Amino acid sequence: MRHLFFIATLLAFVVVVLGAYTRLSDSGLGCPDWPGCYGQVTPPKDDPGRGVRPYAPTNQQFDSKKAWTEMIHRYFAGTLGLLILVMAVVSIVRQNQPEQPRFLPLVLLGTVIFQALLGMWTVTLLLHPLVVMAHLLGGMTTLGLCWWMYLGTKDKRPGTSDHGPGTKSLRSRVTGHWSLVPFIALFILILQIALGGWVSANYAALACPDFPTCMGHWWPKMDLTEAMTIWKNWGTNSEGGILSNEGRVAIQILHRIGAVVTFLFLGFLAIRCLKPGSSKTTKTTAIILILLLMTQVTLGISTVLFTRPLESATAHNAVAALLLLATLALSRHQA
Repeated sequence: MRHLFFIATLLAFVVVVLGAYTRLSDSGLGCPDWPGCYGQVTPPKDDPGRGVRPYAPTNQQFDSKKAWTEMIHRYFAGTLGLLILVMAVVSIVRQNQPEQPRFLPLVLLGTVIFQALLGMWTVTLLLHPLVVMAHLLGGMTTLGLCWWMYLGTKDKRPGTSDHGPGTKSLRSRVTGHWSLVPFIALFILILQIALGGWVSANYAALACPDFPTCMGHWWPKMDLTEAMTIWKNWGTNSEGGILSNEGRVAIQILHRIGAVVTFLFLGFLAIRCLKPGSSKTTKTTAIILILLLMTQVTLGISTVLFTRPLESATAHNAVAALLLLATLALSRHQA
């Protein structure tokens, strides 16, 4: 099971990155139907004509590259779903084994099923921002659950304790409210990932073309009410964004503020984990977390300054996933 959890984690990471690439390359409606593509298992070579595209919005144009981008993402997601189904079945068969996780594999299976529904709604509801953001969070949740179970099985292996003789774990040295710091950091990171998904879903990445100011102002004109209204415009094709510029600016500013808070809090967590008495594994994870934070800030700034190149924007999503894994690892050390 430990090997299955690790493979599932790697595959989930690939699916998250492919999902980000699909979204950022505007390929979310590359296949206007689900689960196939224009009624086929693989995308057609040529435009099949509008008569066989009942789900396509009237202005949807056939694009072979976008269709393949969308379907490759679905192929990997489907493979991950089958692997998680196998893990759930094995967990039921081996439920009498004391080291076998029982509850989380079933939770993971339920998450993937709901994630598949979100993938369908992403297409059939024409990239509604709420569904797109929820789909991103579902992918991150799947990744996090796979990683958490892998860390759990690693902890249970005989002789794998990373605490040397006379060395106390960080958990034993932290008392009171400090023991909650990794979980608070995890909560803040999840909120920031959700804000990042909201930026992408509303095509607000370039609402502020400069940095650190926005259109030359520290607090530009914006519409916070429109930015945070998530239930409206159902049934509208949201490709390209449907918010006013003031609404997109508000989302971008909120994301920048969240980035500062996340950087400071996760940085504080990492520095605290480097104190004497922390295990070698904890210190290594903390250093990785610091490096990831610095990389993420650099990618975020370059995405704005270089007008959102696809590579840096996709890497920005990938590093967010790695930050989640590193923060979960530190949280696990405290659990």
